[in-house]
Amino acid sequence: MDKLLIRGGRELRGEVLISGAKNAALPELCAALLTAQPVTLRNVPRLQDVVTMLKLIRNMGVKAEVGDDGTVRIDAGPLNSPEAPYELVKTMRASVLALGPLLARFGQARVSLPGGCAIGSRPVDQHIKGLQAMGAEIAVEHGYIIAKLPQGQRRLRGARITTDMVTVTGTENFLMAASLAEGETILENAAQEPEIPDLAEMLIKMGAKIEGHGTSRIRIQGVEALHGCNHQVVADRIETGTFLCAVAAAGGDVVLKYGRADHLDAVIEKLRAAGATVTALADGIRVQAHGRMQAQSFRTTEYPGFPTDMQAQFMTLNCVAQGTAKVTETIFENRFMHVNELVRLGAKIQIDGKVAVIEGVERLSGATVMATDLRASASLVIAGLVAEGETVVDRIYHLDRGYDRMEAKLAGIGADIERIK
Repeated sequence: MDKLLIRGGRELRGEVLISGAKNAALPELCAALLTAQPVTLRNVPRLQDVVTMLKLIRNMGVKAEVGDDGTVRIDAGPLNSPEAPYELVKTMRASVLALGPLLARFGQARVSLPGGCAIGSRPVDQHIKGLQAMGAEIAVEHGYIIAKLPQGQRRLRGARITTDMVTVTGTENFLMAASLAEGETILENAAQEPEIPDLAEMLIKMGAKIEGHGTSRIRIQGVEALHGCNHQVVADRIETGTFLCAVAAAGGDVVLKYGRADHLDAVIEKLRAAGATVTALADGIRVQAHGRMQAQSFRTTEYPGFPTDMQAQFMTLNCVAQGTAKVTETIFENRFMHVNELVRLGAKIQIDGKVAVIEGVERLSGATVMATDLRASASLVIAGLVAEGETVVDRIYHLDRGYDRMEAKLAGIGADIERIK
């Protein structure tokens, strides 16, 4: 099992190329299942979750070619098995995104209940309710979601869908399913994350009729069939935010090429308040940081608020900042699992339910720590960059699920970091 060895204490300087967003690439790979014509996706990140998704759709009979330049060509014309088996989806929650496209195009789907990070429940009941509102018959049996259209019904039917909670993957599933449904679908309480409008723009290129994407109310007029397209995956805002926090913690001057400042308003506002200089460029973001930052309290919430996927990374910055900060996690109930590992490195953190209180220390000290989930892994890497001595981060397969060669990118801007086989 691979580990990362980090020798802390170096400032970061140079340029990092930000990869395509994992949370856009995965639904867009599933959107290619909606048509029998070839689809080309560019800027697809090299991640374990992408490899798993490609394995999953190939298992259905889909042809998928991966280029060295981040291009993936998908031909779902030969798709002959609308099923996502447990063996292929047990490590990845995004597998549920195959449900909507398969049901919409083939009138049936059999998708295993998903696996993934152990950061709390992300119920699929919202997906099931929404697709039932569109006329699907759905049962959950032996760990599988089994969906089909009633006898004599050729297509899903448009509906007004209001979810009990804001759900990103639910919104994506409904968007894809409604594109091929009969009539109009209106999504109320829709997620507004930048990956949603990116998926909608891809679907529009395929012939879908969608309005309001990027707002909480999306209107979709279903069409008979969709066609192939070329689409570039939007830059990963969480990778961008992770590098912003790394530079703020370690110090330095770095340009994040292709990073989108307009996708990270809440995080950038906190970084500026902490003392970092963050500048939006025509094709990226520049971040400069010198000396200790000031601790910043924040509360995670749905986009455009402070993202839960940035909580662990910013908490690490608070660990070495001046002052005391309070972090409130409102999205997932198990998302403080990195705290015990940060404490091993010398951080001072107290947890009370959904609230963590962090008292900044001048320095952390290197130790062996264990990654428990994807974003926790990133927080421990940042901690290693600022800790005295050597830090070893174990179980980095979590990191590889969501970051495209993170250690190589960090080494390229001056970090002393290496992967140990």
